Amino acid sequence: MPNKIVIFFKRIIKFWFIILIIIILIVYLYYPTHAIWITVISIILIFLSFIPGLYFRLRLTRFMKEYYRIEDKTIARYYEKPLRKIQNKMFALSKKQEGKSWLKRHLKRKSEPSLKLEKKKWLIIFYNKQYIFYHMETIEKIKELFRKGYSDKEMLEDLKEYKIKSRDEIKAIIETLIKNRRLTEREIAVKERQKKKRFENL
Repeated sequence: MPNKIVIFFKRIIKFWFIILIIIILIVYLYYPTHAIWITVISIILIFLSFIPGLYFRLRLTRFMKEYYRIEDKTIARYYEKPLRKIQNKMFALSKKQEGKSWLKRHLKRKSEPSLKLEKKKWLIIFYNKQYIFYHMETIEKIKELFRKGYSDKEMLEDLKEYKIKSRDEIKAIIETLIKNRRLTEREIAVKERQKKKRFENL
């Protein structure tokens, strides 16, 4: 019985906006002035309800930018919040890593050369069942090494100070960058660079 009550209230919360509109329409039929006041108050309350979430997202982004690399578990411990909440926030941020211009976002034009993508400098990936944030400097370094034809092994060696832990993690970062169209082609292939390096060492 208690579970049915919980499910009932969850459904009410899910459709609260529709219920609110119905209530306002009913009130408007009998008391138009009251309905207008209810509408204004509702809009104000809805607006205010977004402020805490927006403020926390700004704080979260600012905090993450202090690190070359930081995992969701570390963030959850710092803020003393459930891991799931932090993961949800990072998931939402990860969906905005390739910000489009206002015009392209609203008109949904697939090909418009005059519209530039406003890409984020940092990166969030989902790897090994966790979300990981990477600072702008970390990402720029990876992009530089990738362009220069470094292999995953060589990149891992060069990225020690950036706290990157494995070659698989580097691959996941590169895949995410490619997916978000944030990585240019290599200036030289990995095998070609290695061959050139061997000749230089002779």
